[in-house]
Amino acid sequence: MNLLFCGDVVGRAGRKIVTENLARIKAENKIDFTIVNCDNASGGFGVNRSAAQEILNAGADVLTGGDHIWDQKEITSFINDFKRLLRPANFPKSCPGVGVGIFHTADNRKVLVIHLLGQVFTKYHVSCPFEEAQQLIETQVLKKDVDAIFVDFHAEATSEKMAMGKFLDGKVSAVIGSHTHIPTADCHIMKNGTAYQTDAGMCGDYDSVIGMEKTVPLRMFLEKRKFARMEPAQGEATLCATIVEIDDATGLAKKISPIKFGGILK
Repeated sequence: MNLLFCGDVVGRAGRKIVTENLARIKAENKIDFTIVNCDNASGGFGVNRSAAQEILNAGADVLTGGDHIWDQKEITSFINDFKRLLRPANFPKSCPGVGVGIFHTADNRKVLVIHLLGQVFTKYHVSCPFEEAQQLIETQVLKKDVDAIFVDFHAEATSEKMAMGKFLDGKVSAVIGSHTHIPTADCHIMKNGTAYQTDAGMCGDYDSVIGMEKTVPLRMFLEKRKFARMEPAQGEATLCATIVEIDDATGLAKKISPIKFGGILK
């Protein structure tokens, strides 16, 4: 099984490069299942109904969010109906939506997708992502209950992401980080067979400050205050993603490969 994960989609530029290229990427790499992080897809903050539907229509099987999942006011009106849009699983159970799901490939193989939010340097007081992950993989065991398990760990601290990778090594197919918008060069298969990358990067304009038009964040750093809303950069985007090849016999990873094209990172 070949699984594709596209990093955080940021604004219109990010949506454009993903929706215009996703079908080609899937065909060229014989992708069986696609996950796209859409945490910044609408105006750079969260995702609205139309943007979520646009990315799903382009060929994504599942969308994940992150710390901006609640930023668009309309999210609570549709997230319960969008079964393929996940918010972090370690938010309180009373929150709208779900953070985990079992989905099927075209040939009916089962993929468990787990979406978690880190605790270090994040604004929300979510429950422990490690405990949440442990409970979930005890409920759905790799190759006993599902054919693959993918974890999108949306976290700020690289140490927390690496710790999650070690914690789940050999128990899930892949742990790929999102949130920091910078593609890390540490793709590898860990000792017990789980594919790992600290951050897949973003799908957005890199002539920016993590996808945002650079004037406002630069002034914020210089003046130490907030004075205007940040807006997504609208130049040519780079698509950053990761492909994981999964052994059908074990559910563990055989190969992990980053993708990076378009924009100034090409």
